[in-house]
Amino acid sequence: MSENIAGISIPDTELVREATSLVRRAADDTLFHHSRRVFLWGALKAVARGLDVDPELAYVGGLFHDLGLTGEYATKERRFELDGAEAARDFLLEHGRSEVDARNVWLAIALHTTPEIPLRLAPEVAVVTLGVETDVLGLDLDEITEDQRAAVVAAHPRPDFKNRILRAFYDGMAERPDTTFGTMNDDVLAHFDPAFARTDFVEVIKASPWPE
Repeated sequence: MSENIAGISIPDTELVREATSLVRRAADDTLFHHSRRVFLWGALKAVARGLDVDPELAYVGGLFHDLGLTGEYATKERRFELDGAEAARDFLLEHGRSEVDARNVWLAIALHTTPEIPLRLAPEVAVVTLGVETDVLGLDLDEITEDQRAAVVAAHPRPDFKNRILRAFYDGMAERPDTTFGTMNDDVLAHFDPAFARTDFVEVIKASPWPE
């Protein structure tokens, strides 16, 4: 029997159960509950906006989107978004989903910290950004009723979430600071580490090997 939260059914499939188990094992409570809320907020906004979204793909996108911040899946040489995207792609292909499906979820996770662009791509890409922007930034909360918000937070609480998610971001990126260049993620490193030196895009251009 499918679990239902705020009118959103969690697909009762082997793929979804295994995705839940994988993320529950790899992530702490903050990231796990955040990831489930991302799926739920995204699904609620998809309904509000009339988007037709594959629920399994939306679920894996939401659940895996911050997997690259966890010790089990984090690398040292690439952006955390790519770590989660690669894990999701492999997981979906191993569970019989198509290359197109896996690619859309890869894009959803890889681009979830890039404003605007995901919302112009496939619904399975957009739905993850819709969920992330709701849970982290509180954007467009008017699309979700107070009763729906209460139901989601009752199922997946967010105690001291603002501080805890910022710390999770920092802990997941502190050992690979160069990967934050060109993203909003360097704001997190600068917040926690006064010694962090941002790479200046203008200076990179000026110091390029091209002659004047």
